[in-house]
Amino acid sequence: IGTFLRNLGIVQEDRVCLFMDRIPELYLSFLGVLKIGAIVQPLFSAFGEESLHVRLENAQTRVVITQRKHLSKVRRILDKLPSLEHIIIVDHKESKPLQKNEMSFNLEDATPVEDFEIFPTKANSPSVLHYTSGTTGQPKGVRHVHYSLISQYLTTKWVLDLQDNDIYWCTADPGWVTGTSYGIIGPWSLGITQCVLNSGFSAEAWYKFIEKQKITVWYSAPTAIRSLMKAGDEIVSKFDLSCLRHLASVGEPLNAEAVVWSEKIFNKPFLDTYWQTETGSIMITNYPGMKIKPGSMGKAFPGIEATLLDPKTFEPLVEHGRIGLIAFKPGWPAMMTTYWNNNEKFEEKFKNGWYLSGDRSSIDNDGYFWFTGRDDDVINTGGHLVSPFEVESALLEHEAVSESAVVAKPDEVNMEVVKAFITLKPGYEPSDELELKIMNFIRKKLSPLAMPQDIEYMDSLPKTRSGKIMRRILHAKEWGEDIGDVSTLEDDD
Repeated sequence: IGTFLRNLGIVQEDRVCLFMDRIPELYLSFLGVLKIGAIVQPLFSAFGEESLHVRLENAQTRVVITQRKHLSKVRRILDKLPSLEHIIIVDHKESKPLQKNEMSFNLEDATPVEDFEIFPTKANSPSVLHYTSGTTGQPKGVRHVHYSLISQYLTTKWVLDLQDNDIYWCTADPGWVTGTSYGIIGPWSLGITQCVLNSGFSAEAWYKFIEKQKITVWYSAPTAIRSLMKAGDEIVSKFDLSCLRHLASVGEPLNAEAVVWSEKIFNKPFLDTYWQTETGSIMITNYPGMKIKPGSMGKAFPGIEATLLDPKTFEPLVEHGRIGLIAFKPGWPAMMTTYWNNNEKFEEKFKNGWYLSGDRSSIDNDGYFWFTGRDDDVINTGGHLVSPFEVESALLEHEAVSESAVVAKPDEVNMEVVKAFITLKPGYEPSDELELKIMNFIRKKLSPLAMPQDIEYMDSLPKTRSGKIMRRILHAKEWGEDIGDVSTLEDDD
């Protein structure tokens, strides 16, 4: 695939998007792109055309490698992407005609390359471009460099404890950073045998997969763990899961109940790990040999300087137990180097010589971190960040929606789900049918993750006297919190 791209004229730092399910071509293309010095842009294959368009446009992507099942999304936005020159289809059928900018590449029919010359990248050469959501504005492209490998190698070795005879399963999709840092780069740099399951969640299917493949190290997400808990303990007895040696979790806070449950069911706890797309590798963690406090994020990984900052002064907090902003001293190898075409936002992530995570925590007397929540309105649903602004903007494109506000709603399995508050245009009335239409509109336009799980119709949304929607009031209502100061509210009633 590297040779194929090189023959198309793809050169150093060109962006190549991988828009595929978890198939062999995705993983091999990832390495092929890196080896020619280009930048890998992995995107979640369930993205709708709007989410896809925004990210491809921002990155000025030159190539998209995809499957026929996802091709229609790319075709519909092609004319709006002048920089997109090539669409490579890895499973093209001769009976289907190719259209503008399209070409076929079949890995099985490709001629082996004996003398491939790897591009001489440097430590600071760009490697991967992952997109993450913020509270406002469009998704931001987080740029990582080849030097990230150092952090990913060490954390994979020490936290995930991968050893030569292990069989490893990371349940994350490479469209997200966990699926690349610890689903490709980390384990492959250690030469570990890895298994991939290209299907959605099913407790029975997952247990069967672990038993059949004899998985020894399993890296998953709290949402999946809670879904397994919900499926019941009885189903576990149908399978021999004695092969499991080490379990870890990522993406959102791992509640203490899930840790206790896994000890009861698997005879070992899931160990929580904390990091972000921007950090590129695990930063705060629990690891083998360490005393586990169920519900805690653990301690800073060796070599990482972590602290809590006062939200107002951005100075380190001294006393234990106080809640502050999680911050890290810059300099670790996997730290992002910029937001693509948005260095101003990148600079905002640093205060007084610290990288600001945007998350809050406390630290106990033993140095363990305890997550308390986000410092913004970003919604963490099943370990994936969803921008309220992006969903609100998409909702306003629906013919029935006049105004919208989106917040996180508590959820037993996913921790948070998307809830939308909307006002309707004249001529439209609230109904279950309309609710389903709006939900599916967002599902197709953005992604299943961004689709509201609940829609509440309102006569008007709470606003300041200057007209700004007060999302925090709606959030407080959902979470049963004090709504705080409402002195600037447009209508106190």
